[in-house]
Amino acid sequence: MAHDEIIDRYSALARAADAGRTVADCGQDAFEQGGFGAAGYDDLTVLPEGAVRASLGCGNPVAVAELRHGETVLDLGSGGGIDVLLSARRVGPSGTVYGVDASTDMLSLARRNAEQAGAANVEFLHGTIERVPLPDRAVDVVISNCVINLSGDKAAVLAEAFRALRPGGRFGVSDVVAAHVLDEQARQRAEQRIGCAAGSLTVQEYRDLLATAGFVHIAITPTADHGDGVHSAIVQAVKPAIGPGLEIRPMRESDAEQVLAIYQAGLDTGQASFETTAPSWEAFTTSRLPHLRYVATDGDTGQVLGWVAASTVSARPVYAGVVEHSIYVHPGCQAQGIGRALLVAFLAASEDAGVWTVQSGIFPENAASLALHQALGFRVVGTRERVGCHHGVWRDVLMIERRSTVAGA
Repeated sequence: MAHDEIIDRYSALARAADAGRTVADCGQDAFEQGGFGAAGYDDLTVLPEGAVRASLGCGNPVAVAELRHGETVLDLGSGGGIDVLLSARRVGPSGTVYGVDASTDMLSLARRNAEQAGAANVEFLHGTIERVPLPDRAVDVVISNCVINLSGDKAAVLAEAFRALRPGGRFGVSDVVAAHVLDEQARQRAEQRIGCAAGSLTVQEYRDLLATAGFVHIAITPTADHGDGVHSAIVQAVKPAIGPGLEIRPMRESDAEQVLAIYQAGLDTGQASFETTAPSWEAFTTSRLPHLRYVATDGDTGQVLGWVAASTVSARPVYAGVVEHSIYVHPGCQAQGIGRALLVAFLAASEDAGVWTVQSGIFPENAASLALHQALGFRVVGTRERVGCHHGVWRDVLMIERRSTVAGA
């Protein structure tokens, strides 16, 4: 369904709800049996009747996101405002909840519902979920209820959610997913039954898009089964945490110059690697996995302050879940927790990707790196004695590895 058609459709539903009718985005049987609409909530007696009538979701993202007092929340596709109003109660008067919707009719309905509920800590914004009208790092939590599946550019939606979240922020939505790619007949059957399966991602597609956006700790849990492999689902993820004013995101082509400069600075210490000269960007990027590459940046200037990346260990299938990693921090930014934050994010992403063992080699003299890795679960599995001559000195290398308790268990 085209963007304008979706807006027209939901605007009409808003007007129907405003006229006192209970609206449904799919057949009544689906609402009653599949947990759609108000059926997905436990207690709605605290909300205005108009908000309940206009509930069109497929779950309860407010419960999924585990909202806390004082948090700032963003609801993507807020509709009549039911999830915004429930969130406002969870975060309390010291918190704030934003609702974004492209339908002016829905926004009008939501604002009237908020006024009736006496919710002073909410704000409804006119905009699209592909281009959220909020600044970077503005919210602690992003929620949504059966809306992302309707977008024609889901990668943009998830990238916007990542952008709007503060480091350590949570993504917790209810959505419709497919266990596998649906053929046209299966999709039409699902559409006839539940109405909002159009454009639904497969579970793996959803995971891949979340990872590409930069999210870690990705979990997708199917709930109600709607047939033909279509499910309502809880989708959860986290933006990597790091200190104030900083951000961790996937490495980009535009980061090349800064990444290689930090690489060279590390090599110049004589404690990072047997290498003495950083490779070209082409050599760097072709020798490393296209995913599992992250940078830590200054949130205001965008300057790259550190990076982490992984390479395959072997092409043999038995080593499919084993990678070797490298991590470098700008020499002027060490001992500030950047390396630790990068490594924590990398390990979470590697487990999301099914990696069961991360390994590397460290010079024994690099005590800071060894301590960091051991603090995060790496162990020394052996020493390669006098394995290479570096600046005229034969040096040992400690072989370290971390075995996941999640992936490959």
